[in-house]
Amino acid sequence: MLSRPAPLFDHAWIAARLPHAGAMCLLDDVLAWDASHVVCSADDQRRPDHPLRQFGRLGAACGIEYAAQAMAVHGALLAPAQGGVRPGMLISARSVQLHVDRLDDLPQPLQVRAERLQAGEDLLIYGFSLHSAGRLLLQGRASVLLGPDTTAPAAPAAPRVSDSLPRGRA
Repeated sequence: MLSRPAPLFDHAWIAARLPHAGAMCLLDDVLAWDASHVVCSADDQRRPDHPLRQFGRLGAACGIEYAAQAMAVHGALLAPAQGGVRPGMLISARSVQLHVDRLDDLPQPLQVRAERLQAGEDLLIYGFSLHSAGRLLLQGRASVLLGPDTTAPAAPAAPRVSDSLPRGRA
């Protein structure tokens, strides 16, 4: 059996930074990362109560959700250097190639890789892949639309016209 690298960040760290709660937070660990890449692991694909499981199986296309969560983790890792966290929404997955039919029959943990290919002001493009025991399971590209910075102070409210009018006596 291959040894796994020691995680840099664990499931609790990930769960505290993703909007996904409970069993829907799919990633276990962050194994490696830099400014353009992140590698995460997950080992829940065989669970009979997996939240994405349908019709008694976990289809390979569910790997896109694992990849999307890795992209969100990458954003959380980069947030301090970029001045704050911006929520993102997966808006497209393209050039997706499924090399297996299902994920729930894989005995080894999943390795989830995401690479930031382009970063615009409000749009990110990532390449992603899932592997298990060195085998490529799926790959593709994804676009993520970024929302407003939730850590930035709110703009001051504009003065109301009624605030500048003289007040009458009662």
